[in-house]
Formats: sequence, C-alpha cells, structure tokens
Amino acid sequence: MNLRRTLATAAVAAVAAVTAPAVLLSASTAFATPKAPAQTQQKPTYAELKKAADDAKKAYEDAVAAEKAGREKIKTTMEALDQDSHPLKAAYLAADKAAKAADADKTAADKAVTDARAALDEATDEDGKAKAQEALSAAEAQAKTAADAKANADAERRVAKDAWDDANVAAFREWNKVLTASAEARKAKDAADKALAAAAECVRVPGLTVLANRLPAKVVAGTTVGFSFTVANATDRTLDVDPLVFFRLNAKDQEQHFMKVQWADGAGWHELDSNSPSHPMHLKGMKPGARTEVKMRMTLEAAAPAIDGFALLAGDASDAYHPCVLGPMNNYPLKVLPAGSKPGTVGDAKPGKVEDKDRPKPKSTPAAQAGSPASAGSTASAQPASAATGGSLASTGASPAVPQLALVGGGAVLLGTGAVFAVRRHRGARGTH
Repeated sequence: MNLRRTLATAAVAAVAAVTAPAVLLSASTAFATPKAPAQTQQKPTYAELKKAADDAKKAYEDAVAAEKAGREKIKTTMEALDQDSHPLKAAYLAADKAAKAADADKTAADKAVTDARAALDEATDEDGKAKAQEALSAAEAQAKTAADAKANADAERRVAKDAWDDANVAAFREWNKVLTASAEARKAKDAADKALAAAAECVRVPGLTVLANRLPAKVVAGTTVGFSFTVANATDRTLDVDPLVFFRLNAKDQEQHFMKVQWADGAGWHELDSNSPSHPMHLKGMKPGARTEVKMRMTLEAAAPAIDGFALLAGDASDAYHPCVLGPMNNYPLKVLPAGSKPGTVGDAKPGKVEDKDRPKPKSTPAAQAGSPASAGSTASAQPASAATGGSLASTGASPAVPQLALVGGGAVLLGTGAVFAVRRHRGARGTH
C-alpha cells in the first residue's frame, strides 16, 4: 500500500482516544452479489506493471551499456579506417595513385597527338607528309590506349573509394542502430514507469469503512470501557485491508501514558501506540459485502487529566490492481472526565469526516499481519456491508489514487480547544500483500 493523507481536524476539544472492551478480530466474508469489476477487465495487475517496469529498466540499462560499447567500437573502427595501412584505404590510395598516373599518361598522349597534327600541317613535301601522318596515327593509337587505361584506372578508383566509404557508412549505420535501440528502450522505460506510477496513485473508495461501535463520547478517569470497530467492504472489489487506528489524548507525548488502548485477536490483547497511528491487523481477501468486527478496550488511569482526545479510524487497503486503496477517515471526539465523576447515561462518540490528503504513518506492528480475514477467536458473523449513510457503512464507490504511511513530526500536535491536528503521511507503494 502507498498512503498519504494530511489530517486537519479543527474543532472544539479536538480528538481523543478512548478504547474499552476486548478487541476481537473477526473477519467475515458475506457476499452481496458483487458486480463484475469492469475496471479490471483486460487490465494489467500492479504486479504485472511492476515486472514490466523492472524489465524495461533492465532493457534500458542493457541498451545504455550497448551504447557505451558501441561508441567505443565506432571510434576504434573509424580510427582504423582512417589509417593508410587499412586494407580498404590502402586499396583506395593505390587506385588513386594509379588513376592519377593514367591521367598523366593520357595528358601526355593527347599532347603527342596535338604535336603530330601540327607537324603534319607543317610538312611541305609528300615524303614529309607521309612520315608526319604515320607519326600522327601512332600518337592517336597511343592516346586511345592511354584513354582506355585512364578510364579503367578511374573505375578501379571508384570501386576502391566506394568500398572504403561503404565501410564507413556501415559503421555509422551500426552505431545508429545502437542509438535508436537506446532511445527506444528509454521510451519504453518511461512508458512503463508512467503506467506503474499511475497504478500507484491512491484510489479513494467510500465503500471501505471502519466505524466505531459503542465508543462512549465521555470516559471517566480510573475506568475501563469496552467497544469495537467494524471494517466493512461495500465496494465491488476484493481487498486486503489494514485498518488504520489512532487514539490519543489532547496532551503532550509524556502524558499519553494515562490512556491505554488495546485490541484483541482471539489469542490475547495487544496495546496500541498512543504516539503514532498503527495498522494493528491485516485482513486479507475481504470480498465485496464482507465485514469484520474487532473488539477493543480503553483504560484511563485515575490520575488522567480532564482533557479532550480523539480516535481516528480508516480503512487502508490494496487489491491486485491498486497497491493503495483508501476508505474515508473518521474522527471521533472524546472527553475525559475527572475520576469519580457520575456522568449518567453517556452517548456514543459521533464520527466526523477528516480532510486527509495523506494518511498518518503507522509504525510497523509485528502482530498486524493477522493473515486471512477469519482469524482465530473471531466471533463476528458474516454480514452484508450496508450502503446506508449516517452511522453505518458508506456507499460503494471507487475512484483512482494510491498511498502508504510516513508520520511527519512523530505524532499529532494538539493545542487545546479549537486546535488543529496535523499529521502527514507518505509511504511508497510496496504492492499488494
């Protein structure tokens, strides 16, 4: 799960933690004819997206390594091709030299033809003209031979030059393939990372509720009260749920010892940390319509000051497609009465909604991994999760987003009546359970 919620609850007497009776973790799997989760059809799971991102990262790293090796290879290749001793360049240089020599021979032969024609024009007698004509014919034959030799030499030079150029072009083409592969790998990695990040965004679901039962609004110092809370999945998805629980007095950390809040899992009682939110248990595979009741108790020492406190309850969860699924957070204001007080009939604490952009960070609790929803000692029977409003279960709903927990400042800051309680949480997605 990957949760972030920033709590800001201002109001009279802030929020206080009151726990009472035995906490019994009871997971039930009531079925309320779940709807086919259309949003998950033909959709990759978070684990699949994570693997795709890991594979894309590895492919990109390999491509970067190949690019580095390719850069060295083309540098070596080009330097070698530029050496006069390289066979292809040596062949070109030899052909170029031969072509230049053939060109010089042709130039000389053409000049000989010109000179022979001039001599023929200057001849005055028949014998002189005959000799001049003979010399011209020989010069023209030599010029033709030189021209043919030059044409052949030029052709050989072109072939040698093309071979040398082709080797250079081939080296650059290979280098370009390496660069293209690196760019494509980077593009694929970015796309995979983007898809994973989108899936890691917290999903807000009103239908995942954690509500207190019989939690008194007022508790007398020196007494113990029992209550419970119910985790209900009124969504259309099967969830692994980690109920977020936080009870605290409106007092400094060193005064929190006046209150002790415990939950029961059937094997015994476990104390909550009053200085930090926690996930006391893990409910795996809660199907749509399932609900679980957890018994709790809260004890206030006789010396506890008459102050306010609060209880925060919320459902943090995950499924195969979202490592962070968040239900609404409820704030229960509590009031501690002096020891010996006779408050008469005390009503239940009324839940209020909290603007929680991020969850407060719970400390890891070894006992929190309770395994499957139906833990030993659970007594609650499977019941459909109601979609009623008001004090029962919130209506089914789903919207995209993802979180986990990290408490900023180590706890709550409560400064008396009308104070603002701000806790921030930021926990990286770690995937489904």
